[in-house]
Amino acid sequence: MYVYQDYDQRLLQERVAQYRDQTRRYLAGELSEDEFLALRLQNGLYIQRYAPMLRISVPYGMLASQQLRTLANVVREYDKGFCHVSTRQNIQLNWPELEDVPDILEQLAGVQMHAIQTSGNCIRNITTDELAGVNPKEIEDPRPWCEIIRQWATFNPEFAYLPRKFKIAVNSVPDADPALIGVHDIGVQVLHDSNGETGFQVWAGGGLGRTPMTGAVIGEFVPWQDLLPYLESILRVYNKYGNRDNKFKARIKILVKALGPEKYRELVEAEFAELKGGAMTLTEEEVARIKNCFQTPEYRSGVDSTALQSALDENRAFNRWFHTNTRAHKQAGYRAVVLTLKKTGRVPGDVSDEQLDAIADLADRYSFGEARNTHQQNMVLADVAADQLFEVWQQLDALGFATPNLGLITDIVACPGGDLCSLANAKSIPIAEGIQRRFDDMDFVHDLGPLDVNISGCMNACGHHHIGHIGILGVDKKGKEFYQITLGGRGDKLSHIGEKMGPSFEADEVTGVIDKIIRLYVDNRLENEPFIDTYERIGMDPFKEAVYG
Repeated sequence: MYVYQDYDQRLLQERVAQYRDQTRRYLAGELSEDEFLALRLQNGLYIQRYAPMLRISVPYGMLASQQLRTLANVVREYDKGFCHVSTRQNIQLNWPELEDVPDILEQLAGVQMHAIQTSGNCIRNITTDELAGVNPKEIEDPRPWCEIIRQWATFNPEFAYLPRKFKIAVNSVPDADPALIGVHDIGVQVLHDSNGETGFQVWAGGGLGRTPMTGAVIGEFVPWQDLLPYLESILRVYNKYGNRDNKFKARIKILVKALGPEKYRELVEAEFAELKGGAMTLTEEEVARIKNCFQTPEYRSGVDSTALQSALDENRAFNRWFHTNTRAHKQAGYRAVVLTLKKTGRVPGDVSDEQLDAIADLADRYSFGEARNTHQQNMVLADVAADQLFEVWQQLDALGFATPNLGLITDIVACPGGDLCSLANAKSIPIAEGIQRRFDDMDFVHDLGPLDVNISGCMNACGHHHIGHIGILGVDKKGKEFYQITLGGRGDKLSHIGEKMGPSFEADEVTGVIDKIIRLYVDNRLENEPFIDTYERIGMDPFKEAVYG
């Protein structure tokens, strides 16, 4: 992963000192609430329902073991002993005291972490596939391109006052969208031309929230040298023409739709003509410098899989976990291991200080000192040797991370909802737990096959409910919590927005509604047919009939 240079570290320390003084002045009454608002947002601090929420940046989801240990210490000392993995691969603290935030940021800066540009109308955390660099399906490692974009975007004065928040994702897997580029403000798809040269198909105008939509292709094939000037051209057009008068119409997706992709492309090309060949043009030396930060680990050759096969044959629980929670790896003899943070009775995506310390130990011992956050609010040890998998599984099981439900109905993605968030219309966590408890037969869960359930407590869609095979949205009706169901969303291939089923349901009805949906699916599926394929084959009407009668 990228290691900060002296100038990176100096910028970070200066920013912490600056924010410490801003906090002091606010607490002393020298800054008004409105004056402090912009300053705290620039440092990732929100005021939520019961306490501040601090969002910590985790670029493209990667965490070194020493960063995990520092996070563990921070949540022990300044929070309630746990933190939350977000759907954008970041870490959130839900209970810090406002006056402690400078101290938290100082600790984080000591291990090259920060909360810069995790909130406000700026370019947020750059994300990608959590298996980047080890995914055998990718055409090349997308992480260096993420890092190049991150360095260009951080503190860039062009983007200090955008009309609205802005999110960029990079994908390097053909014919799939593990990075969800289709629903980002900008999506970058890595391509190779007929000569093997790297370039990018660039999408713009995707997003979820109040008006969900998938993006449009703006650049068909942008040469790697031109990546940054092309992205800047897209941002410049947005900065010029984006709506600053109405935050509900301020996202780039609204502008792209209003102008149309062809007109937006025309405006981008005009800006690009001025920037092409200028100071932002990437050189081979600079790209090589960044790529050198993502070295291939010293994998063992000839890993003996005999013991693994014996364990798979002899231990049914291990066999189920292996086939559900591990993923193929570029390197022969290795697997990527997903730690599911979705054990029934726990908040989806939450991880405790003790667990963070344990993950750091596991990363050091089994995965070259690194772990990763996922879009699905889980974590990954990306480089585990096959002959150590049984040992790793035993330790994960003791920690509560080995629930074999990855990608299944109980691996629920959920925002914190009304339990913590001041923007939420309804709670998400009890709904998630209710579904998990209803579908507690693991044999039945596995028989159902791949099934994404996503829950958001409000239209901001932090739980990505629009792209869940089953999406659940909390809505407010005269002060009472109701839930709207969508079906048919997906994020596995090019992202697709789900369709509303009909009138919403009270909280105590939701689990029963999901049960009816699942039973109709079971009655109508073809052999081994996943839920999403059954839905796309038979359509919404049978599900409506089953639920509404």
